[in-house]
Amino acid sequence: MARIATKRKPKSTKPAGRKKTAAPRTLTPRQKNILRLVAQGLTNREIAGHLKISVRTVEVHRFNLMKRLQVRNVAQLLRQALLLRLLPKSFTSR
Repeated sequence: MARIATKRKPKSTKPAGRKKTAAPRTLTPRQKNILRLVAQGLTNREIAGHLKISVRTVEVHRFNLMKRLQVRNVAQLLRQALLLRLLPKSFTSR
């Protein structure tokens, strides 16, 4: 039995590859705070001590932040944060 090819419209007009990332205003104040501390080079344990929360809570905030910005590691997280201007200017002028 022969198949008849039909023309289909693509579901999305966006180019394949990069997905749209979260707008800066959609980050919670806590996520912004965690991001700033990660950018300063603090570990999860140090962040937890600084904010007086558990290490697990820091891990969850960091996971949600990375998921929201669609990144897989800290280097990508910081790069995306700089591109989206989520960090103060003091981080870019070093």
